[in-house]
Amino acid sequence: MKLRVLGCSGGIGGNLRTTSFLLDRDVLIDAGTGVGELSLTELAAIDHVFVTHSHLDHIASIPFMVDSVGFMRDQPLTVYASEETLDILRQHIFNWKIWPDFSEIPNARQPYMRYQPVKMGKAVVLNGRRITPIPANHVVPAVGYHLDSGRASLVFSGDTTTNEAFWKAVNKIKNLRYLVIETAFSNSEKNLAMLSKHLCPSMLAEELVKFKSDAEVFITHLKPGELELTMSEIEECVRGIRPRMLLNNQEFEF
Repeated sequence: MKLRVLGCSGGIGGNLRTTSFLLDRDVLIDAGTGVGELSLTELAAIDHVFVTHSHLDHIASIPFMVDSVGFMRDQPLTVYASEETLDILRQHIFNWKIWPDFSEIPNARQPYMRYQPVKMGKAVVLNGRRITPIPANHVVPAVGYHLDSGRASLVFSGDTTTNEAFWKAVNKIKNLRYLVIETAFSNSEKNLAMLSKHLCPSMLAEELVKFKSDAEVFITHLKPGELELTMSEIEECVRGIRPRMLLNNQEFEF
């Protein structure tokens, strides 16, 4: 499996793009503004989109993508998420008011897009690749994802705050090579991090004490204008692990 970072910022500006990862050539993990970096040919090759939660920075490109390349494809784009998240997409995005309902275009029998609910802890298997929802703790229903090639694994936390269930799931993974975990705010904004159910460096440090693996750790969802500050605070707060900042166009093979 190869994972390419299309976007990993908590906002936009300059070259910053919001959360999206391209798995091999046919799967997206979240679909933030980073998806806009792909060509039409690359977009048309995507068959599956796994969504962590319904916030705009993680789903913004789905409406544009299906509108741009739906007619170029011979099968629907499948959007995977929890039933609660799919309901939000149906009610608030693909509702004919914000955007057309592409699960009915060109018709309900042969649509450009279809929804597929996922269940916590139950893997979706795509050509030998196992993609498993794991617990996240956010202000809307949310999951992270465990991506397993059979040889090695990568875990993406999605947007989350302190979460015992997340670590319980992660610490069971024997072949974990990479952990991508969010830290959205600096320590001066801890109250905001707690209110919005994100992490700041001091909270991350407390969470990583629960981490029982020697996998490499990468930090995602940093806010624009605070990248250096937040990473320096992580370096000061975290002991025994040296997390690195996730970068656009970074690639992981596992």
